[in-house]
Amino acid sequence: MEKNFKRTLITAALPYANGPVHIGHLAGVYIPSDIYARYLRLRGEEVLFVCGSDEHGVPIAIKAKKEGVTPQDIVDRYDGIIRKSFADFGITFDIYGRTTSATHRELASSIFRTIYDKGGFIEEESEQYYDPEAKQFLADRYITGTCPRCQNERAYGDQCESCGSTLNPTDLIHPKSAISGATPELRKTKHWYLPLDKHEPFLKQWILEDHKEWKSNVYGQCKSWLDGGLQPRAVSRDLDWGIPVPVEGAEGKVLYVWFDAPIGYISSTKEWAEREGKDWRPYWQDSDTQLVHFIGKDNIVFHCIIFPAMLKAEGSFILPANVPANEFLNLEGNKLSTSKNWAVWLHEYLQDFPNQQDVLRYVLTANAPETKDNDFTWKDFQARNNNELVAIFGNFINRVAVLTQKYYEGVVPQADTYNNVDTETLRQITELTEKIEQSLERYRFREAQQEL
Repeated sequence: MEKNFKRTLITAALPYANGPVHIGHLAGVYIPSDIYARYLRLRGEEVLFVCGSDEHGVPIAIKAKKEGVTPQDIVDRYDGIIRKSFADFGITFDIYGRTTSATHRELASSIFRTIYDKGGFIEEESEQYYDPEAKQFLADRYITGTCPRCQNERAYGDQCESCGSTLNPTDLIHPKSAISGATPELRKTKHWYLPLDKHEPFLKQWILEDHKEWKSNVYGQCKSWLDGGLQPRAVSRDLDWGIPVPVEGAEGKVLYVWFDAPIGYISSTKEWAEREGKDWRPYWQDSDTQLVHFIGKDNIVFHCIIFPAMLKAEGSFILPANVPANEFLNLEGNKLSTSKNWAVWLHEYLQDFPNQQDVLRYVLTANAPETKDNDFTWKDFQARNNNELVAIFGNFINRVAVLTQKYYEGVVPQADTYNNVDTETLRQITELTEKIEQSLERYRFREAQQEL
């Protein structure tokens, strides 16, 4: 049953500040969310479009160590590149925040503390790898070794990028510390866990029964997780880069980045409200707000299961009305990769193709990975530009402009009467407008562009 909302809060996945934005990010998240925000604004609706840089976590800490700089240096560099790229490309965020801001640190700490005070976490001691030379516990990504499944000798403690297997650090053969190269030891450490299993009945009802209209890829992935049974998930890490866990006895521990990052949507909203002299609460605590998360498929579990469980445990926030996640975009037949530098970076495209933002928007929308992974090729980019934008659309606009100038001195004449062709054309335009709106409402942006 559809509901009429007073306002819409649109969030776009926070780009991780250890590298620039590439065309995969644009096609999957930022162009679709921007189209939706622009569409609702054109309808005169109240819209807030929120994003920001995700700036904590192990990969940033590792990159800083490799370069001999601080993690803050890394995130400052990439936040600057990403922020400028979005502005130059014309993405219409109302606010672009940072998870290293004071507002964010205070809010993330406050939400953790509220859940903690309600007894919403489990506190457990477990054995984790410790580097005796660096004298610190090792996050999963700080541990490398041989994958037990494919024998890749450069697997990480959480995943083997060669065969794609999800791993635990103790699964690795011949584990080594990525910091010192030493063989790590298992030692006891204390952490806090969000008991997702306790939220399972609510999540099953809310997603599987109440949101059957969600995209099939989103609904299917959620169902798979829920059918498999949810387990408690750690919300803290032994690390010195992040937001300190705000309870006694948590020295040397920070909030796990997956807990901290989605709160960035709320803290950015707060910063926008402070800047505009408005109240942020209606956007996150009023049931008359439609909350829509635009993400890639790798973030479905965080936005549909973990973040809603956090918000439910806190108790005062609304939940998303929809999470129209997209699949992945490949480049010339191969998976886009930041670490392998296999990407078309947005800031480099803007340098090489000045004033050609709309061509890229058009091509990525025409090829959007809405229902399955799609492929970007420069040949297709060239063909769509020349055959569709120039030969069809550009030629049509040019002819109308030239003929209007030639016969009517550049002013479209007022018609006193309409003939049958006029009437039929106007009828078709009205029908087409309705059809495009229906596509946009269902997050089918590729279909809407094709209709146009």
